[in-house]
Amino acid sequence: MKRVALLGSTGSIGTNTLDVLSGLLDQFEVVSLCAGKNAALLCEQAERFRPKRVCVAEGVDGVRDRLEPLGIEVLEGRKALVDLAADPDVDLVVNGLAAGVGLRPTLSAVGAGKDVAIANKETLVVAGHLVTALAKEKGVRLLPIDSEMTPLWQTLQETDKGDVKRVVLPASGGPFFDTSIDAMARVTREEALDHPTWKMGPKITIDSATLMNKGFEVIEAQWFLGLPVSQVDVIIHRQSIVHCLIEFVDGGLTAHLSTPDMRLPIHQALVHPEKVSTQVLPLDLAKVGSLTFFEPDFERFPCLKLAYEAVRIGGTAPAVLNAANEIAVYAFLDGHIGFLDIARVVEKALEAHGAGSGTDLEAVFEADRWGREKAGEIVEGIA
Repeated sequence: MKRVALLGSTGSIGTNTLDVLSGLLDQFEVVSLCAGKNAALLCEQAERFRPKRVCVAEGVDGVRDRLEPLGIEVLEGRKALVDLAADPDVDLVVNGLAAGVGLRPTLSAVGAGKDVAIANKETLVVAGHLVTALAKEKGVRLLPIDSEMTPLWQTLQETDKGDVKRVVLPASGGPFFDTSIDAMARVTREEALDHPTWKMGPKITIDSATLMNKGFEVIEAQWFLGLPVSQVDVIIHRQSIVHCLIEFVDGGLTAHLSTPDMRLPIHQALVHPEKVSTQVLPLDLAKVGSLTFFEPDFERFPCLKLAYEAVRIGGTAPAVLNAANEIAVYAFLDGHIGFLDIARVVEKALEAHGAGSGTDLEAVFEADRWGREKAGEIVEGIA
């Protein structure tokens, strides 16, 4: 029986993970659940799965009133979140947290010798070199939870890297695939949150609309797959049926196809290396009919280009990329800047940043702090 701590249990990754775990209760025990503001849903989850403890960022009094009579320990705040990630009762930590909050709990879990399944891309974008080095030192596994990265990672476990010419990450193109730049300048919050394929939280949905999410995947690919970014390409694939491709040096291509359902990569990461039946609908290619592919447009989607640029700059530039993007995305969601301003904020922050080496956590956290502060100043100037 593998004991699981689920961080971000009330978000889209968390709720899908619990759905998957509900069919694997003979193999997994939910030991702890952690959430942000959705205390009501956290309580419902805890009443169903009966973990030993829960952690919540807000609304702790109501959670205590409801769960402590059931013998469930209730904790509060970020320090408790970091502590739970290192809980000796836990074997596997699932990081489904949103944005930059996921780094410290991941480091805590890895430092305590826990395997970590990571859906939180920002963790490896900001400090992939440090997280992977620590995982190697502690002898633990980092498992990707992502519709593209999970099948890529699994396939490359059994593949000689020397045989691989490149990997290709498909992107849906989001809601503005064929929208003009002039029209994109006027898009609303609601339009940007209307993703054509996936139902996700607001931050990652906006990242998908700008293609920054795909840029983050490019950066994390080097850490999960052990390949340089020069071997990681992106292609637009509107149907979201092909989730990744591997091109070999002999010219052959291997593709992973499936119904677009996040429960599948979550399931694959949890049971790896086994293959276990799931509730995911099988793919009917006859119904799909056709699959289309397009080159990404860097002019209309500059965030993807900025992600490649951050890797080229190196050092702490990816940390600044992530920090500035997070500030800009929430500024857009709050109505302070326009959709196209997100990329402008990130670009200006990167241009103003003198990339440090990023060889230690202090440098990474300082770059994150600086990036947020600088992005805030840029947002104020735009607003």
